[in-house]
Amino acid sequence: MKTICTDFSVIADYYRRHYEEVRLFVAKRLMQHGEEAEDIVQNVFLKLMTADKMITPVTLPCLVYTTARNLICDYWRHRHYVDNYEHYIKSNGLKTTDDNPMSVCSVAETQEFLEQGIARLTVRQQRVYRLHIYQGMKVSEISKTLAVKYKSVEHCLGDARKGVREFMKRELA
Repeated sequence: MKTICTDFSVIADYYRRHYEEVRLFVAKRLMQHGEEAEDIVQNVFLKLMTADKMITPVTLPCLVYTTARNLICDYWRHRHYVDNYEHYIKSNGLKTTDDNPMSVCSVAETQEFLEQGIARLTVRQQRVYRLHIYQGMKVSEISKTLAVKYKSVEHCLGDARKGVREFMKRELA
């Protein structure tokens, strides 16, 4: 498998010439959350610089806007999750600054719950989940490391996440 090299000057040139255009594209879709637009645009170009795909002047505009659109979707998905959590906290009358130290799980307790949840997974799921969580490996890296098909690792990681999430929900409820 040969390594694909990208000429970063193409990306840098596109960044210089089209930064404002891309920022306006992102800001328009974020509505009143315009201050995050600059961060998203920076992340777009950062992702392109670290991508292991061949990028040419012909493919770059499409990649920029596709990546921007994906990051905008991620932003809104995150906002929705945060808003739901804040609504839950407010509607249940829970205080976010509780003075009782026993009401909050310590990092060690949370880590212990996490390890118990991981222990309930299959051996293969444990291995994949630990590589992803503790070593920060992407699905493609795990696939190469374990010599397993990409889709198999992706499915295994999804099942592992679901299992750990359900366990943590039950334990921390």
